[in-house]
Amino acid sequence: MTIAQYLNALKGFKGLAPDLVCHRTIDAKKARYGDPLDTDPVWQVFQDQGIQRLYEHQARGVALIEKGVHTVIATPTASGKSLVYNLPVLRAIYGDNASCGLYLFPLKALARDQLGTLETLMAGVNAKIADTLTAAVYDGDLSAYHKAKVRNNPPNVLLTNPEMLHLAMLPHHHLWESFFANLKFVVVDEVHTYRGVMGSHMAWVFRRLLRICRHYGAEPVFVFCSATISNPGELSTALTGLAVEVVDADSAPAGKKDVLLMNGASGAAQTAILLMHAAIHRGLRTIVYTQSRKITELIAMWASQRAGDLGSRISAYRAGFLPEERQKIEQRLASGELLAVVTTSALELGIDIGNLDLCILVGYPGTIMSTWQRAGRVGRDGSDAAMILVAHEDALDHFFVNHPAMLFDLPPEQAVINPFNPVIMERHLECAAADLRLDRDERFLDDPAIQIALGRLEADVRLLKSRDGRFWYSARQNPHREVNLRGTGMSIPIFLDGQKKKLGDVDRFRAFYETHWGAVYLHHGSTYLVSEFDHENGRVQVVKERVPYFTRARSTKSTEILSVIHTRQVWQTRVCFGRLRVTDQVTGFEKRSVNNQRSLGVFPLELPPIVFETEGVWIEIPEQVRDCIETRRLHFMGGIHALEHAAIGILPLLVMTDRNDLGGISIPFHPQVGMAAVFVYDGTPGGIGLARQAFEQAEIMLERTFDAIRLCKCDNGCPACVHSPKCGSGNRPIDKGAALEILLALRNEKTTPPVDRFRIYAMGNQQPEPSLPHGSPSLADKLNDLANASPHGLPKPPSRVVKRFGVLDIETRRSAQEVGGWGRAHLMGVSCAVLFDSGINDFRVYLEADVETLVQDLQAFDLVIGFNIKGFDYKVLSGLVSFDLTTIPTLDMLVKVHERLGYRLSLDALARCTLGTSKSADGLAALEWWKQGEIHRIIEYCKQDVKVTRDLYLFGREHGFLVFENKAKKEVCLPVAW
Repeated sequence: MTIAQYLNALKGFKGLAPDLVCHRTIDAKKARYGDPLDTDPVWQVFQDQGIQRLYEHQARGVALIEKGVHTVIATPTASGKSLVYNLPVLRAIYGDNASCGLYLFPLKALARDQLGTLETLMAGVNAKIADTLTAAVYDGDLSAYHKAKVRNNPPNVLLTNPEMLHLAMLPHHHLWESFFANLKFVVVDEVHTYRGVMGSHMAWVFRRLLRICRHYGAEPVFVFCSATISNPGELSTALTGLAVEVVDADSAPAGKKDVLLMNGASGAAQTAILLMHAAIHRGLRTIVYTQSRKITELIAMWASQRAGDLGSRISAYRAGFLPEERQKIEQRLASGELLAVVTTSALELGIDIGNLDLCILVGYPGTIMSTWQRAGRVGRDGSDAAMILVAHEDALDHFFVNHPAMLFDLPPEQAVINPFNPVIMERHLECAAADLRLDRDERFLDDPAIQIALGRLEADVRLLKSRDGRFWYSARQNPHREVNLRGTGMSIPIFLDGQKKKLGDVDRFRAFYETHWGAVYLHHGSTYLVSEFDHENGRVQVVKERVPYFTRARSTKSTEILSVIHTRQVWQTRVCFGRLRVTDQVTGFEKRSVNNQRSLGVFPLELPPIVFETEGVWIEIPEQVRDCIETRRLHFMGGIHALEHAAIGILPLLVMTDRNDLGGISIPFHPQVGMAAVFVYDGTPGGIGLARQAFEQAEIMLERTFDAIRLCKCDNGCPACVHSPKCGSGNRPIDKGAALEILLALRNEKTTPPVDRFRIYAMGNQQPEPSLPHGSPSLADKLNDLANASPHGLPKPPSRVVKRFGVLDIETRRSAQEVGGWGRAHLMGVSCAVLFDSGINDFRVYLEADVETLVQDLQAFDLVIGFNIKGFDYKVLSGLVSFDLTTIPTLDMLVKVHERLGYRLSLDALARCTLGTSKSADGLAALEWWKQGEIHRIIEYCKQDVKVTRDLYLFGREHGFLVFENKAKKEVCLPVAW
C-alpha cells in the first residue's frame, strides 16, 4: 500500500481522525546540477557507483575545498554531503599517497558506517593505481593490539570520534607524528551536534588539534557537514577560530512529503503504537522517535506484543546497546528484515538504515532542526513519504497544537557555544599545556579572558611557568581524563554495591539530583537503589532492586546578581542580562508511584550546597503588579513560579537547547532588584550562551510564554503550560491564573518602568568561580592575586611580614634503620641543631644537652621555618622534651610544596634551581661523621642546610615563587605565599 492510501485510511478512522490537527504536503522538487567535472580516475570511480553528475551545492563545495577554503555544507538529510568531502580527499590522496585525512564523527556507529562507503570507493581507486589507499576506524571498541597497529601504520583516512581525539591522539601526538605532519583535511560530520556544553569543549579540542598540526608543519583544510541550522558558518568559525565559507543552497531532488500533526488524546505512546501497527500491516517501513530510553523500550515492547506475527519485525534502538547489537539492528533495518524501529535520537544522525516510508515523532523533538532532520530519514530515495508528530502533554507540543503553521514557518534555531566558559577553558588550557607546552608568543593566548585563566591556573599550580616567563607546562602529565567532553565536570562512577562492577557514570553536577542516597537509578531496563553517594570522593554505589516508584529530588535555590551586562524595556517592565551566583541545595527527595504518579512521601537529605557562577536573564515584576494580584486574592508567588516554568518550557523554541540545560528561580522580593523577579539561567557553570540568546529575544519569549499559558485548556495548570517535570519544590505553589494576570498586567497596564536600581548591584570583586561543594578559593581571591602579581605573573606574598623568624635543622645520632623505621624518629637522638635567628642575623648551635634551651628559644619567634620540620625535626625533639612543639607557629616548606604540587621535592633540588646553590653533604654523611666524632663537620653541614632553607624562604617571600625542574627537565616556577 502507498503512503497516500495509508494517510487516507488514517483520516477515515474514527478512533484517530478527531485528533488530527494539521495536514500539509511538501511538494517534490527536482535536482539542479552543476557543471560536469573533468574525468580523472577518482571521479571515474564515483561514476562507476552510479553518480554521473554533481548537484549544484556539491559542485560548489568540492570546488571550495580543492582551493583550500575551509567550508561548511549545511543542507538537509540525503542531499549528498559525504560526496562533497570524499571526492576532494580521495583526489588529494591519489595525487600524493602520503596525504592523510581525519574524519570526525560524534558517534562511533557513524564512523563505522562511513568506513564501508569509503572502503568501497578506495577499492575502486586502488584498482586503477599501483599504490594502496587505506582507511581505518580508531575508537574505544578496538583492542589494544589493533589500536597500536593503527598508530604504528596510520591510514590515509582515519575515522574517529571526539573522545579518541581528545584522550588518545592529542596527548600522545608524538606517536602520530607522520599522520599529523601529512594531515591535509579534517572532516567534521554532524557539526550541529557540537553545541552547548559539548560544543564549548570541542572549540578547545579543535584549537588544540590546530596547535599540534602546526607543530608538525601542517595546515589542514576543515570541512564541516551540518543539518539545517541558521548559523552554520558562525558555529564552524566559533569552533575553530577559522574563516569558513557556507554552502547551504540545497539542490538535491526530494520526493513529496506529507506532514501531519496530531493530538495524543489517548496518550502519545498509545497513539504511536496504533499508527505503527497500521503502517507495518500495510508493508510501510517505519521509524518511531521518542524522547527517552525508557519510553523507547516500552513502546517497542508493547508494540511487539500486540503485533502478532509481525512482532519480531519491530525493534528498539538506543544508546546503551552493545555495538554489535546496534549494528545488527541497522543491518536488519537496511535490508528490510525489520519493518519498524523505535529509537531515541541515536538514529537521528546519518547512519545508513536504507529507505523508509513513515516517520512518527512521539512528542516534539525539542528543536525545529531535529524535527526536519528526523523527517529526512524517510523518503531518502526520492519516493513519497510522511511524518506524523503526535503531541505529548508538554508545553512545546501544545504550542504546535495551538499554532500548527508555526511548525512550518519557524526558521531553524541557532547553535550556541561559549568557548570562554571559564570552567571549560581552564581545563582545556591545562590539557593543551600537557599536549605541548604553551608559548607566550601564541596569538590565541593574548585574549584577556585567557590571560586571566592562565593566572588562575598558575595560582592553583595546575600550570607551571618557566623561569623566564615564556612557557607554561602542565603540572600533571595527563589531565585529559578528568575532562568529560559531554559535561562540565568530572564524571562519577556508579558501582554495584560491594562489587567492582561498574554500571555507568554520572556527571558530578547532576549526581546531587540523580544519584543521591535513596534515588532510583535506571539502567538497561532495570531499577537500582542508590545505597551510597560519596560526593567528596566521587563514588556512587547501587543495589539492584525492583521498586514500584521513581524518585525526584527536592531543592532550594537562591541567586545573587554579580554584574549587570545589558538591560532593555520589554512591555511595561525591564528585562536584564548578567552574571549570577546560584546556590542550589538538594534538601530531600520525593517518591512517586510509577502507576498513578501519586506521592509516596518526601524524605530529607543532608547534602552541601552547590554554588556556581553562570549567565542569566531576569524579568522584573513591579510592585504595582504585585499589589494588583494580591488585591484580587490571587497567589502572587504561585503566579511568578508558574511564569518561570512556562518561560523555561517555551525557550527551546528560541534557543537550540533542552529545558534541562536551563535553571530558574522566582523570588517575590529580591533585595538587589528591589522587587519581585523571575530568573532563567544557564544550568552550566560559567554559562554557554543560552540566557544571552533569550535576552536578545525577550519580547518573543514573553509573547510565547503568554500564549502557552493563555491557550492551554486546563483549569489549574498542567505539564502543557506551567508544570515542570524537574521542579525542585514539586510544582508548589503554582497558580496558572495568577501567572496569566501578571503577564496581562506587564503587557497592558501603563505601569511606570522602575527607576534604575543597578547601583545596588555593585558587587566589587566578589565573583566566585563555578565550583562544587568544598570548591577551590573564589575567583575574587585569585583576581586580587593577579592584580598584585609579580613580574612573573605569580601572586605576590601577603602584606603581613614576620618580624622575627627562626630557621631550624637537626642532625641525628642514629639512622631510621637503627631505631626501627622513620615512625620511631623520637629515638634517633640529636647530634647537633642549628637555628638561624633573624633578630640577630646569626646562627646558634645546640647539642643534645642543650635541647631544653633550644625549645625555649623556639618559643620566642613569630615563626619557625624548616624543611620537613613537622615530619622529622619536631618528632626527633619529641623524644627528648615534653613540650608540645605543635603549638609553635611553624612553616614547613616541604608540606607547603607538597600541598601545591601533590608530590614532594628535595631541598637540594629546589636550592639548585632557585638559588643556584646546593647542600654540602647529606644525612648519611652526617651520621658517619658522628660515629667518627667529627662534630665540627656536622655543624658546618647543618649550618649550610639552614642557610639554604633560609634563603629559599626569603626568595619565596620576596618573589612569590620557587623554581624546580619538572619531569620534562624544564625549570618551572612554583607559586608560594609565606
